[in-house]
Amino acid sequence: MAMSFIIIPLIFSQVKGNDIIERIKQGGWSKMSNVDLIIKKRNGNALTSNEIDLFVAGASDGSWPDYQVSAMLMAMFLKGLDDRETSDLTLAMARSGRQLDLSGIPGIKVDKHSTGGIADTTTLVVLPLVAACGVPVVKMSGRGLGFTGGTIDKLESIPGFVTGLSTDEAIAQAQAIGAVILAQTDDLTPADKKLYALRDVTGTIESIPLIAASIMSKKIAAGADAIVLDVKCGNGAFMPDLESARALARQMVAIGHQVGRQVVAIISSMDQPLGNLIGNSLEVQEAVDVLQGRVTGDLLEVALTLGSEMLRLAGKAKSDEEARSLLQAALQNGAAARKLAEVIQAQNGHPDVVDHLDLLPQARLHQQVRAEATGVLTHMESAELGRALIALGGGRERKGDAIDPAVGLVLRKRLGDTVTAGEIMVDLLANDPVRLAAATAMVQAALTIESGRAHFSPPPVILDIIRDVV
Repeated sequence: MAMSFIIIPLIFSQVKGNDIIERIKQGGWSKMSNVDLIIKKRNGNALTSNEIDLFVAGASDGSWPDYQVSAMLMAMFLKGLDDRETSDLTLAMARSGRQLDLSGIPGIKVDKHSTGGIADTTTLVVLPLVAACGVPVVKMSGRGLGFTGGTIDKLESIPGFVTGLSTDEAIAQAQAIGAVILAQTDDLTPADKKLYALRDVTGTIESIPLIAASIMSKKIAAGADAIVLDVKCGNGAFMPDLESARALARQMVAIGHQVGRQVVAIISSMDQPLGNLIGNSLEVQEAVDVLQGRVTGDLLEVALTLGSEMLRLAGKAKSDEEARSLLQAALQNGAAARKLAEVIQAQNGHPDVVDHLDLLPQARLHQQVRAEATGVLTHMESAELGRALIALGGGRERKGDAIDPAVGLVLRKRLGDTVTAGEIMVDLLANDPVRLAAATAMVQAALTIESGRAHFSPPPVILDIIRDVV
């Protein structure tokens, strides 16, 4: 059915979904029916910007019932979205709720996001490290769900630490000390929450445009001028191979450029946990160890790579070499560790944790997993190690599940290490003997030792950096 439209500008500001509907009504815009729009997308045609606005607004305010929203998501999943549609969907979701105004914080504000992994503690390292170099960081983070961990859960293992700040409190803290990390507020991208929940139960998760729009809508609404993305790739990530990780990274960089944001994407390996400690309080401990100079390796390398890009985007450094020099100085002179203590204190946590790790929650039970053969460690099923943490009680199977911050795994070996039969591979820390037994079996099954093999070289942790999309 032919329909006529009066195109009206929609201001990119703090606009609710029902506000969009009102503006359309006030402008006299006759809109297609919901079914017409679903059929249009089902037939492989591109939706206009206004049609995408209508869909997102209807999903947000309930004027589109769940079955029609699900039908549209399936049409998008099967027929795809072009770059313009993906950008329009991103912006519509970003403006479905409140958007942070960070203009009161001086300088270029740079955000960081990870697509999720195992022992991925980079935020707790990068945030104080970059802030110690004079670049303010306002970071919204989430809780863990599934086999990947959540930064907010890790922070809440610090005695007293408060993550539920209002946006005004967060901005005031960033103005005062240059760094803040808070739980995502309920009024940030409510459309994304609705759409993601329906994608989760309708088999439409694995769509690169929909994944990219979900991630970038939250980053844009969070108010940063520039964004550095850490796209994980491997058996412990949602992107299992380099090709799909590159496709997602390029899509998000393209969205950023189209909406006027500077965006850089790092693709990093998740074929083994990024750090050696898996679990909420354990990962706080490892972040402190990195900031205190006691731990190096993959976690530090990814943190330095992300931090370097953040400093460059903020105009603090002109080259990777200059940026890394600034970051290394902040590590060596203790400024980064002191900044973490300052953030903890500002958010009502116990700042002495930085010097006294025994203040963190401690598990009562201890079990060792030993090598069953002599050889080389050639494979870790990283997602299974994340599920072992859930089995211990340190992660969630469903949103709202309580977690035990003290439990976790300590990896004693990395990919490529030579091991001897009977040598300790993993220490498990638990508070429940039944959970401990279940997790121990999972860990044993997740490790592969090749007997008789002399050498194995794991892939580098940094696989690619995407700054431009041709």
